[in-house]
Amino acid sequence: MIIGTSLNSIIRADGSPKYAMTSMVSGAILNVILDPIFIFAFGMGVKGAAIATIISQILTCIINALYLRRLKSIVIEKENIKFDFKKLIKILTLGISSFITQMSFVLVMAVQNNLLAKYGALSKYGAEIPITVFGIVMKINQILNSIILGIAVGSQPILGYNYGARKFDRVKQTLKYVLTVSLIVSTTAFILFQTIPDKLILIFGNGDNLYMEFACIAFRTYLLFCILGGVQIPSGIFFQAIGKSAKSAILSLSRQILLLIPAMVILGSIFKINGLLYSGPVADGLAFLLALILIIFEIKNLGTSKVKSTALIDDTRTDNILKEKVIITIAREYGSGGRYVGRLVADKLGIKFYDKDFIKRLSEETGMSEEYIEENEQKMTFISSLDRAYYGLSTEDELFIKETELVKKLAKNKESFVIVGRCADFILKDNKNVVKVFIYSDNESKIKRASKIYGIDSKKAEKEIKNIDKLRANHYKYYTGKEWKDYSNFDICINSDKFGVEKSAEIICDMLKSKIKA
Repeated sequence: MIIGTSLNSIIRADGSPKYAMTSMVSGAILNVILDPIFIFAFGMGVKGAAIATIISQILTCIINALYLRRLKSIVIEKENIKFDFKKLIKILTLGISSFITQMSFVLVMAVQNNLLAKYGALSKYGAEIPITVFGIVMKINQILNSIILGIAVGSQPILGYNYGARKFDRVKQTLKYVLTVSLIVSTTAFILFQTIPDKLILIFGNGDNLYMEFACIAFRTYLLFCILGGVQIPSGIFFQAIGKSAKSAILSLSRQILLLIPAMVILGSIFKINGLLYSGPVADGLAFLLALILIIFEIKNLGTSKVKSTALIDDTRTDNILKEKVIITIAREYGSGGRYVGRLVADKLGIKFYDKDFIKRLSEETGMSEEYIEENEQKMTFISSLDRAYYGLSTEDELFIKETELVKKLAKNKESFVIVGRCADFILKDNKNVVKVFIYSDNESKIKRASKIYGIDSKKAEKEIKNIDKLRANHYKYYTGKEWKDYSNFDICINSDKFGVEKSAEIICDMLKSKIKA
């Protein structure tokens, strides 16, 4: 099962989601077919169900393993199949947010089952009936949530694209459509839970009168506000699609972790077994109110935020004085003057400069607005990685993929150029004609420069510098696996305070001319 599941993720990442889906569905269908055969025809009961499950897992694993012969993006060689501690740490780092998310649900189940056993034993139902019934109720609710989640996730690229293109009317229209369909689904489920809970519980087997009595109460009480999930779940997807990772992560985890566990503990201590039933609608209601407040505020202010551009336009001369093609990547600390050093280098060498022009070209190729690109690039946070674990590719991921494609596309051209940021040094690490530069300076100079150039006071400048440098470091490490300020990643590292911006550019040019004999 573990091998099959792991390979499934690799197959999807390799660009074959249909194959991945086929392997999963094949195992599920086989399980459904074999269950009655082993349980009833062979009279093996629960043991038969276990064997049917194992056979189905083996099938999924085999189908996924066969895909290894047709991988598109990866060539498996003997030298690659070695234990590498550094790569292991990288994988664990990337997966930690998903681990936290999954363990959060485990925590909810552990708390819930222990409280059900404790308060169930004090009721006429005993400890076993509440635990059994709640397991079924949670499974059926999970099916409902999965349907709503599927509808919402399907809208994510539409929301993201139109938000990035600043077509806010289409964003609102899509959100309205998703919420309408989701509410229809959740309303239908609400009606079923309130009118025929006994029929639903019989799908999973029969029980005595106490069992059926508690099952009906559990469905009608615990899932009383399930209808509100038609708003709360799509809201989380909406914020993920438009790059609001913090709000998305809060909505994603609020119901289960922030609200449900405290509600179970507090209400359980007051109302015993009934309190655990009340915790469901309480958590659903509060999560809905939180989602409603955030969504109303966001829609009200949609398109009103303005990002002050710090990118520099390409106004350099283009009479290339270099005899060979060269690409110069500029990584820099915020406030170090690295952007200006890069533009001066381009001007002195008579080659293309990519900063503002890169954003403009990316906007033209993707449909994303320039403002949206500047607002969302190089802003990796723990919250966004946690959010990614729940919903998959984030705004940062999609933007980085597009930027990577454009950087590689530019590198294939014959012209020389200077490019600022965008992890270009790593993206082009295998290109022989690349010179990687890092510009840094002391904190006091960065504060003075930021205050002068961007017009902010020194205290705000210091805070802004720390924040942006941290975001750049996180972004660089996440996508490259390397430390941003590890100077071994670069060919030239210059303290712009020691020489000044102009002289730093001259030093870089002189080194390049000497190297390629311009």
